[in-house]
Amino acid sequence: MKLIRLKLDVPFRSLPAGFEINFLREWDFDRCFEFHPYCFAGRNGSGKSNVLEALAAIFYHIECIHLDYRPEGFEYDEQTNHKGFQAKVCIPDAFELEYFIPIRLGALDGLNFDETKNFSLSGKERVHVSLTKEAGETVHARCVNFDFLNKAKGFLERARIKWLLPTFVLGYSSGRNEILSLPFFKMRFIQFDEYRDHLTRDVPYDGKPEGRLVYLDEQFSQAILICHFLFPSEPVVRVFEEKVGLRGIQRFRIIIRRHHRLGLAEERLKTLTKTQLKDSSQTTVELTSKLTGYYDDNEELQLGLIDKLIKCSTAHYEDYSANSDDDGYDLYLDYWVNDATKRAFQVHFGEASGESREIDKAKSALNLFHAFQTLLTLNHYSVDDETKAELYHSGSLYVNETISTPASHERITRFKEGELIKDGVKEPLYVKALSDGEHQFLHTIGLCLLYRHESALFLLDEPETHLNPDWRASYISTLRAALEADAATKNVMREVLLTSHSPFIISDCQKDNVLVFTKNPENQDVTWQRPDFETFGASANAITIKVFDRKETIGNYALSKLVALRKRLDDGESPDQLIDEAGRELGDSVEKVLFINQVLNKKETR
Repeated sequence: MKLIRLKLDVPFRSLPAGFEINFLREWDFDRCFEFHPYCFAGRNGSGKSNVLEALAAIFYHIECIHLDYRPEGFEYDEQTNHKGFQAKVCIPDAFELEYFIPIRLGALDGLNFDETKNFSLSGKERVHVSLTKEAGETVHARCVNFDFLNKAKGFLERARIKWLLPTFVLGYSSGRNEILSLPFFKMRFIQFDEYRDHLTRDVPYDGKPEGRLVYLDEQFSQAILICHFLFPSEPVVRVFEEKVGLRGIQRFRIIIRRHHRLGLAEERLKTLTKTQLKDSSQTTVELTSKLTGYYDDNEELQLGLIDKLIKCSTAHYEDYSANSDDDGYDLYLDYWVNDATKRAFQVHFGEASGESREIDKAKSALNLFHAFQTLLTLNHYSVDDETKAELYHSGSLYVNETISTPASHERITRFKEGELIKDGVKEPLYVKALSDGEHQFLHTIGLCLLYRHESALFLLDEPETHLNPDWRASYISTLRAALEADAATKNVMREVLLTSHSPFIISDCQKDNVLVFTKNPENQDVTWQRPDFETFGASANAITIKVFDRKETIGNYALSKLVALRKRLDDGESPDQLIDEAGRELGDSVEKVLFINQVLNKKETR
């Protein structure tokens, strides 16, 4: 997807009512298939992250409206759940959002030949979607450029809207930005309840969550690496080897706890006899059992997710020792990664789309990642319904304080002992031994590589904070290499918004795609503007001066030393002594050169 315009008609966080951003402007519409990330720059607290948060909240709300499954007690009820979800109530509660999205076949369902004959489905068709919401009203969606897609009262139908939303909305934050993560965490619990509902009612489960919001925090780091190294496409090799020196993963372990039981749904309990109702093994079901195989109507075995992981493993065993009070066990899956292991994963999780080999590898890696996502979602089993209901209603900034994280040994799914192969390292290198910068680089670039073939929205909040200057300087070029890896990805319409304080990031972004945020100190209103100079290729010093209003290139403590030297010069101290002292105590800088020139000029005039 490609954003065109966002307008907030009510205040949201620090953004005032009437706040509006024009992303892709009318004269640039033909560039909608090109990749140009947007960089939101500005001082801390200037409001740049609030735009990402607003978009995450809006798409969460729209997603909830159109989900086929919503948890019991999630929706508003005047008597029993007056804080429940309402399609007419959103935070922010009034907005206008426009974007381009490539047409997909599902969007044409129900149309006749005459209506669809102008679509060639070559991948270049773009639908201009407009989403509007007035305070206290539901969201109205319409197609601006193909009116025949609109039906009732000129708006898109519910089924069609689902095909005209971004395929995924992906969130990442380097810090603890809980405003950004809040809608994603809400969606995680909806996804858990979706699985639990299918499990306790014993209805088929699709194998992955319905919701398209995915938040990538630290628990996904090993999953991302494993998926890429088991399906090593050329872009992954190029980025991971060239930048970090990682050549693969030697081995890893997955531990799945299989002894947490849930009560059956009421409708199933009614089918049991009195004797069965007294037997807990009959009235409960083990949490991961929906992810194991079953026999279909033709008596053919259909493998479940866990069965596939077992078949791909080098060795596996069941440990009952930690669960002596029940009949559950911990399932240990060990993987020694070689060609045979990769072939096994290809058989059970691989994609054969009939397109290029690189596309198939990318889709296979994403299939495996969604399987891991399902398993990791089960780690929320310990959160009670009351806490989840509180989260669903919340606009709080304290998710991590509200939602407890199970201790490692209490999680349903754990990744352990991931041992990497890295240039120049002979001893075992575990994933957790990577530096913060390496983790962040692999996490964020790996995320983009996984979803590079998707028409997705990427919301990256300061993805470069732990990177060294060299990696910051090459971050955008690496991101571009990841998302434009081959001819197929160059025509994928996706949007990347990132916030940053790094002049190196800004220097690799075109002027039209840099938005500089400022907050008025008097009324606290947030405004933005595009720079009045070309940012692409500008020096870090020029950007620091013009974007962050920082004229000095050295730290304040060193600057205070120069200020003191200038005062001593004005007070008549020996120029030669001051030059010698500056040379001994200060490193090379523009400020030092200017000071020495000032001293020499004064010396000549004496």
